[in-house]
Amino acid sequence: MKALIITRDSELHVEIASQGTARVPPVNLAASRASLREALDRLMPDNPGVVIIDATHPEIQDGDLLERLAKHYHSSCFMLLMREHQQEFLIRAMRAGVREVLQLPLVHRAFHEAMDRVAATVGVTEMRDGKVLAFISCKGGSGATFISTNFGYALATLADKKVLLIDLHGQFGDATLYVSDQKPAMTVSDVCGQIARIDGAFLDSCLVHVTPGFGILAAADDPSHAIDLKPEHMDTILRVARQHYDYIVLDVGRQIDAISLRALDNADGIYPVLQLALPDIRDGRRLLDIFRSLGYPVEQTRLIVNRYEKGGKLRLQDLQNALGADVMHTVPNDYIAATDSVNQGVPVLELSRSSAVARSLADLVEIITARRAPESSKGLFDRLFGRTDADL
Repeated sequence: MKALIITRDSELHVEIASQGTARVPPVNLAASRASLREALDRLMPDNPGVVIIDATHPEIQDGDLLERLAKHYHSSCFMLLMREHQQEFLIRAMRAGVREVLQLPLVHRAFHEAMDRVAATVGVTEMRDGKVLAFISCKGGSGATFISTNFGYALATLADKKVLLIDLHGQFGDATLYVSDQKPAMTVSDVCGQIARIDGAFLDSCLVHVTPGFGILAAADDPSHAIDLKPEHMDTILRVARQHYDYIVLDVGRQIDAISLRALDNADGIYPVLQLALPDIRDGRRLLDIFRSLGYPVEQTRLIVNRYEKGGKLRLQDLQNALGADVMHTVPNDYIAATDSVNQGVPVLELSRSSAVARSLADLVEIITARRAPESSKGLFDRLFGRTDADL
């Protein structure tokens, strides 16, 4: 989408240009003018999709100039950026057809929400609308990293989706080691250090590519660098990721802090991972209480029980009664296959595709992508590989 920007502020121009290129399709600043007078004197041959006007210090004649400009660019959307509300000028602008007014300094999230509305008005749509899925441990050692990394691989491989996994462990994140022997060249903290230049290509260049369709953005390799990640950075990274990936899988870890909360706020689905044991149930209840206090919808939070074995003293029904939430899926206790996978850094679906845990992850892909109800008997894995229980 082509844009005309009217501003004397070079820093604001650079900021708008950077945020515009991070969108899909990008917003191209096709022309720049220093004032409304210059914009009228040097008209563009074609109507831009959006006209962005810096109205930090509106002059007396600017109301008339804006009305004239709006008549010329009659099919364009107009966006006004203001530091202080100048009531008279604002009324003139609204009468001229301005529908988007943003406060300066620019809040990037508000800018992109406004640009989304502009894009819808002018008929420009995004290439992708990725879903954010957050996996979080109820208790340390629950296996959330194993599930999230191997689920991401299964999602990309079996469902042919473009998948990004972001390792949000504040300290000693090691998600890449579960499915790859590659050393990350860039981490989350490196991306945050260059957040102004983020776009789809830059984000892709920072990943460990496990397969062409599955990449991992590694956690900071130095715990002291975790402070480089700020909540607003999380918003920006996820916004860009949504535009370029079908699914964004978050390995949240166990910590509840400003970063993890911002990630969870952006999530379309939250999957607490726990084992069928009293300490996990206790911590799971605390976690779900936090989610309820934050107003997360009940249907958005769905439990996954890892290392599940039938016939134990604790039953799934006991867990559901204690937590007041349903178990969406169980991952069997397939110790040998899971341990071999972790020790070799190879996805379990690649290393031991006939194992119970691999079949369970394939089932999870179908459940989350809504291809099959949880209780359906024959899964994607069986159909793809032509396996039956008698073959195993």
